[in-house]
Amino acid sequence: MQETKSKKPWPTKDAMTQIYEQNLWGGEAGEYFSGEGSHHPMYVLPYVKVVSDFLNQFDEKPSVCDLGCGDFNVGKQLYECSSEYIAVDIVPELINRNRMLYKAEHLEFRCLDIAKDDLPIADVALIRNVLQHLSNTEVQAVVDKLSRFNYVILTEHLPEGEFTPNIDIISGQGIRLKKGSGVDITAPPFNFDFVRREELLRIPFEEGKGEIVTTLFKV
Repeated sequence: MQETKSKKPWPTKDAMTQIYEQNLWGGEAGEYFSGEGSHHPMYVLPYVKVVSDFLNQFDEKPSVCDLGCGDFNVGKQLYECSSEYIAVDIVPELINRNRMLYKAEHLEFRCLDIAKDDLPIADVALIRNVLQHLSNTEVQAVVDKLSRFNYVILTEHLPEGEFTPNIDIISGQGIRLKKGSGVDITAPPFNFDFVRREELLRIPFEEGKGEIVTTLFKV
């Protein structure tokens, strides 16, 4: 009998590139589309409202680093609230597309692997529906860098009610929800150290498919 070889996981960059090339999150062929979570008004409008309200409360506009900016449908509604907006994603073609579509003096796009590369320094980090697609090893690598920001606004797709956090996955299209889990960076093995935590937003997803939770951390 021929031995079956286990399939090695793709590097995260390749996995994310395939998602956009094959429209695995929706959209038309040839279109870069970051999914309904980044486009449906039910999820986008309340998020833009609470984040813009937070950014606008400062006497001077804060600098913002958008870690996992995707197709920038959300970021394009927020960057005017910042003194400097650095939008980061791992897919080079996506970043090049964003550079062509969105231009402003204080707006910059960078192609980075947030788990492996040094992150830009900014007052506020936005991480929206990103960590849920990463393995625990990569989540830990990101969490270890968050102390360089004054504030972190983190959004995750979580099960409703009590759940076992941080069950490991292979990085890619899927998330932990199918395992009855979700990312909680304050729980083991990540144990993110913060000064203050405040829930900004909780939006039910489709029936029986969890909820989208946005949390503000003062670091």
